[in-house]
Amino acid sequence: MKILISGSSGFIGANLKNFLIENGCEVKRLVRKTTQKDDEISWDIPSESYELKDFEGFDAFINLSGENIFGIWTESKKKRIVESRLNTTTLLTKIIKKLKSPPATFISASAIGFYGNRGDELLDEYSQKGSGFFPELADEWEKSANLVIDKNLRVVNLRIGLVLSKNGGALEKMLTPFRFGLGGNIGNGNMYWSWISLNDLLSAVLFILNNRSIKGAVNMVSEHPLRNKEFTKILGKVLSRPTVLPVPTFLIKTLLGEFGDEALLASTRVIPKKLIDAGFNFKDSDLEKTLTGMLA
Repeated sequence: MKILISGSSGFIGANLKNFLIENGCEVKRLVRKTTQKDDEISWDIPSESYELKDFEGFDAFINLSGENIFGIWTESKKKRIVESRLNTTTLLTKIIKKLKSPPATFISASAIGFYGNRGDELLDEYSQKGSGFFPELADEWEKSANLVIDKNLRVVNLRIGLVLSKNGGALEKMLTPFRFGLGGNIGNGNMYWSWISLNDLLSAVLFILNNRSIKGAVNMVSEHPLRNKEFTKILGKVLSRPTVLPVPTFLIKTLLGEFGDEALLASTRVIPKKLIDAGFNFKDSDLEKTLTGMLA
């Protein structure tokens, strides 16, 4: 397959690019600079400047662009989070509509933040949107991608959970305090964390590319979401470190505000119903085995 990726410099995008090439795909990358390599296509999002011919003839577009959500959500940070997702996605849909030879598949990132804070409720792709900044953003993000749905072009919205890798993402940020014995539950530890290994995420994207029956929202999480206190205990065990220093809820809310509420303290118990129903084989469903394999 010939595939175009936006957001290829990010944690997931860079790994996906290499994975797809290793699996026989031809991959081009959208870049916001003058092209310097044969695998690059230049565009400018604010001015909507691009060469339409450069976008012709791809089997799939994969859109992973977006400002990192980690950090304090100031108004300017929230604006960047929103615009980096919606502006990129909207421009890609405009381009697709103009193409003589458009892709058959448009895969666009979203997030399990779509569901919001739902306690112990078991959620799948057919569950309703939650409330808050991130559910509203995820909903608009998906709607902007869905503008190009027609009988010949399928759209897949990847609702991505907590992606685990020792070389990037949330787990990398956790490792230093845990290795120093400073790890512990977040708040009361009862909130559900829905996770997926980077390897399973990459394999699932390739699986989706090869299975045209899969469309719409797809939960990119493992089969076994865990409470934060279970996750913490397992990570401490794998690292042979104590996990007795919880981070109080009030401290998270005081220091991190809205980001702490929606990203760290929210409970989102998600299962990957569509991937399971389609027969995807998860290699990393047991967290302890997954972390041991990564961190050994």
